[in-house]
Amino acid sequence: MILVSSCLAGMKVRYNGTDCLDEKIQKLLNENQAIAVCPELLGGFSTPREPAEIVGGDGEDVLAGTAKVVDRSGIDVTELYLKGAYITLQKAQEVSATMVVLKENSPSCGSTMIYNGEFKGKKIAGNGVTAALLRKNGIEVTSEENWLSLS
Repeated sequence: MILVSSCLAGMKVRYNGTDCLDEKIQKLLNENQAIAVCPELLGGFSTPREPAEIVGGDGEDVLAGTAKVVDRSGIDVTELYLKGAYITLQKAQEVSATMVVLKENSPSCGSTMIYNGEFKGKKIAGNGVTAALLRKNGIEVTSEENWLSLS
């Protein structure tokens, strides 16, 4: 069983109310080979919501308490991101997920790239909060971009 970001499965859960449908990932769900999760909704956010970025590092730094997640209006939303990450970890463990495919660039789900915290569209190397927590707990995490090249 694998976990996939809900937006990749065609669910309109992104901050702006859109999805990032990937038909191969949707097919896995239809064949009961995957389960969709959205760490941000699990953490308590609604759709739509203000975009957010990690300030002061990446997801590993957020877990360590040395960086935070803020939305575009400047509100610290770190606790909701942490809550969603821990609930996602619990779900991955419950289904014995062998892999988690997450949406790249997200402050939750980015597995190699995230935005730099300035809300100017600039990306940096790093993990989102959920990706960092899952990896810290020994779960394989990849992005939709990398997974598609493997499939």
